[in-house]
Amino acid sequence: MEGHVTLKDLAKQLKVSPSTVSRALRGHPDISAQTRSQILALAESLDYHPDNIAQSLKSARTKNIGVIIPEIKHDFFASVLDGIEDVTYEAGYSILVCKSNESYEREVMNTRVLASNRIAGLVASISQNTQDAGHFKALERRRIPLVFFDRVFEDAAISKVIVNDEEGAFSAVDYLLRKGYRKVAHIGGPQHLSIGTQRFHGYCRALEAHGISLDMNLVYFGGLYEEDGSVAFERLCQFKPDAVFAVNDPVAIGAMMKIKTQGLKIPGDVAVVGFSNNSVAAMVDPPLTTVAQPAYEIGASAARLLMEAIEQKNSARKAVVETLKTELIIRESA
Repeated sequence: MEGHVTLKDLAKQLKVSPSTVSRALRGHPDISAQTRSQILALAESLDYHPDNIAQSLKSARTKNIGVIIPEIKHDFFASVLDGIEDVTYEAGYSILVCKSNESYEREVMNTRVLASNRIAGLVASISQNTQDAGHFKALERRRIPLVFFDRVFEDAAISKVIVNDEEGAFSAVDYLLRKGYRKVAHIGGPQHLSIGTQRFHGYCRALEAHGISLDMNLVYFGGLYEEDGSVAFERLCQFKPDAVFAVNDPVAIGAMMKIKTQGLKIPGDVAVVGFSNNSVAAMVDPPLTTVAQPAYEIGASAARLLMEAIEQKNSARKAVVETLKTELIIRESA
């Protein structure tokens, strides 16, 4: 048989109705085991594949899942993608990945493009510049299921997968203080981001637990990249901190680079702790003490929540929050 084999071709050859073929391929209980076996055997021999475009026109949805991530140059998001793809693949879906490149405008464009491609659902982590959720609410109005991970809108009634950022930050700063450091600086992320606010809260709580007053001279809020850590420590060094807790590993590594250029030793003069446990954290000199996030599990959990929401179809979907644990990984930088 030449050309693309259709469901009607299978039905004609077996002298059954197209609806019988369709139900057999979907494992419908009304179809006898013998008939289903004949249909599956013919479909395999003729290399039949469902026409996803035709199905999407009928259902107004494809078997594609949209994913929006801020960037991919650091392996946290790459590991999250692995988790998302493994779960969605097992469920018969493909993923369409878009990068916002930390741009709110590009994130808005991404959501519109994915929606126009009739995605079945969306998994997203917002950019460091995003403060308005209007483009995501537009997806909700179109009844496209949505799950956030890592960087989320805390007040939005949308399912999300996060780690306990505050507790992770507390464990990092508590460790520094128990080791005898007393002037612990914090290089924070954007204050409107959930990860920035929660990790700052953990820093403050650890100081309070050790009877140390918060000194805002030792706090700097900035971005989430290496250059942000470098700029931040250049500002903070005048106050002579003996330790630094950074909002993430790239920022911590940027601070380490600046510390070294100033002729200071790590951890002899300044200890450094990051957050995420990117693969490069174990490779820098000295290896970086950090708070590990289970990136693959975050992605897998977000995908599972989305699959559940898709299966519920038009029934009322309740927002679910899954909070995963972090782990302090102690290395030579602290």
